Amino acid sequence: MEVDERYKILFEPLKIGPVVAPNRFYQVPHCNGMGYRDVTSMAALRAIKAEGGWGVVCTEQVEIHHTSEITPYIELRIWDDKDLPVLSRITNAVHTHGSLAGIELAYNGMNAPNLYSREVPLGPSDLPTYTFSNEPVQARAMTKRDITNLRRWHRNAALRSKAAGFDIVYVYGAHGLGAPQHFLSRRYNQRTDEYGGSLKNRARLLIELIEDTKEAVGDTCAVACRIGVDELLGEEGIHREEMLELFNEIGELPDLWDLTLCSWDIDSRTSRFGEEGHQEPFVTGFKQLTSKPVVGVGRFTSPDAMVSQIRRGVLDLIGAARPSIADPFLPKKIAEDRLEDIRECIGCNICVSGDMTMSPIRCTQNPTMGEEWRKGWHPEKIHGKGKSESVLIIGGGPAGMECARALGRRGYQVTLAEKNKELGGRVTQESRLPGLSAWNRVLDYRLGQIRQMDNVETYLGSEVTVEDILEFGSEHVVLATGSRWRNDGVGRHHLIPQKFPEANTYTPDDIFAGRLPSGKVVIYDDDHFYLGGVLAELCQKNGCEVTLVTPAALVSSWTVHTLEQEMIEADLLKKGIRIVTRHVVHPGKILIPESEPYAVHIYTKEVKILECDALVLVTARLPNAGLESALEQVRDSWDDAGIKSVTRIGDSLAPATIAAAVYSGHRYARELDEEIDPDEVPFERELTAIAPEPDWKTFW
Repeated sequence: MEVDERYKILFEPLKIGPVVAPNRFYQVPHCNGMGYRDVTSMAALRAIKAEGGWGVVCTEQVEIHHTSEITPYIELRIWDDKDLPVLSRITNAVHTHGSLAGIELAYNGMNAPNLYSREVPLGPSDLPTYTFSNEPVQARAMTKRDITNLRRWHRNAALRSKAAGFDIVYVYGAHGLGAPQHFLSRRYNQRTDEYGGSLKNRARLLIELIEDTKEAVGDTCAVACRIGVDELLGEEGIHREEMLELFNEIGELPDLWDLTLCSWDIDSRTSRFGEEGHQEPFVTGFKQLTSKPVVGVGRFTSPDAMVSQIRRGVLDLIGAARPSIADPFLPKKIAEDRLEDIRECIGCNICVSGDMTMSPIRCTQNPTMGEEWRKGWHPEKIHGKGKSESVLIIGGGPAGMECARALGRRGYQVTLAEKNKELGGRVTQESRLPGLSAWNRVLDYRLGQIRQMDNVETYLGSEVTVEDILEFGSEHVVLATGSRWRNDGVGRHHLIPQKFPEANTYTPDDIFAGRLPSGKVVIYDDDHFYLGGVLAELCQKNGCEVTLVTPAALVSSWTVHTLEQEMIEADLLKKGIRIVTRHVVHPGKILIPESEPYAVHIYTKEVKILECDALVLVTARLPNAGLESALEQVRDSWDDAGIKSVTRIGDSLAPATIAAAVYSGHRYARELDEEIDPDEVPFERELTAIAPEPDWKTFW
């Protein structure tokens, strides 16, 4: 098929030093929570990207030396030759599909607490380590000998990268994670020798590492530099004007520039805080200072936006991490004029949470992400149907819609019944809240796919009863009926129901239904993800005086794992929302109607009276399991009705994230008519090779 003329520029080959990228789609380095622990899973993830048409597929950051390791986080390592078989597995997987393989060599320096190796961290100055969890560890200021050692370690890692078959080798100084950035930043570099002070001196280590790497492997490998161009701190830190000055001097030095912002959270903003292409104002102008290709990111999912970046001279290559996770086949779908089939990234950063929690990567849009090898799931391929013919799905939320889409792809006759007049369930409800409009892509993609299938029928405004199910005659009944928010305060703190006054107590479901509080509103957030903060913002926009109370030390505390907690809290405070942390809300003396609810400090037990006209409880949810219970009561009638199974999925089974609901629906569809042994581990796993057993009598 001929590529649409509008998008041909995206598929032009591009020379990068001694190698040639087959197109302009560039999967930039991104973490995945698997690394050295789940090697084949991680290699399969990269292989899928290559198969999907990404011309360059890179690793995550790869630790080059044991004096700079970031335990507990799980990345790759290239400490010595023992790591080469792992890395070769990646290059073999990527090369199988004709893509270039890139490796991001990382010396984290003062970002590496070395909890595993127990080595003293090294940095430009004597300062505490700069980590996510504020370990009580300081980095030692590097001596000239240390810098010489680092240059040798980096060179050795580059040579090993070449031996492992990589085509592009990185020097990494971005996201606050690479030592070259720490040297560049006057915040961390307080040296007075030739590696400190002036911009030229602070850039010296970066320049030396690029030159060393080119000398070592530049004959056959391209050398890329990933560099942060702004810390968003003005002249106190690295800033755009300073980096433009540096580019004037060293723009021709590497074979490729990979431009980012200087902090992972501001570079990979959630859609709540950053639009597609939000990095453009910071990276514009650098390409004009170098003849070398420039790659950058922007959560690009629109091919028109991609073409615009290239034609306007902002970028040469379209970098992506999150969009390549949501749809590894995005390039091929553009090439094949299947834009309607693209699973667009929603910018929720649930993928990032995998790395932050040291667990395999997951994705709200792409339930196969991280399961490519573990379960043999391919994002674009699914096996044909089994012996059954028909499935009735009740509930058209994220779990029900994904289940219908995947079952339809397998060839089953699927009926999807939704009680409301529109599909989407919680996705439709939540995407109407402030900052979450991109989440509606979860609905848009699945609705578009279902509409293409003749074997999937959808019925809206259908409140299905037990009698309806028995009369329908479907072999399998899937209950995707969602969940409801509790109005009794039960969550992580209150485990016993509390008696809050019904008249002025609200749940998120009330707000979704249009019952909005007014006056002085208290949001009690014992959920700790995004919803409490979003509802606080909604109430404030509606003219309420809002106080958010949470037992946690931080607002929306779990969003630390999606890199947005600080932005959420700062945004709420700027909007004038009062925040009370480490407090639990109690209903007060319910025998006195005018009595106010109160909050108790979780440590000191100090009591605060909460003057409010309305209380919104964002605590726990209850699965809507009533239909299953009713069906169980007439189980003797199943055979006559032709029913072989009744199964709950998604929030109806156990309330969790939207990503978990989509995964649950997809898993049911994959496993229908399959033999599943409940005593067997349902996925592949790799075990660390055990060392030869020592002679314990003589070992010491």
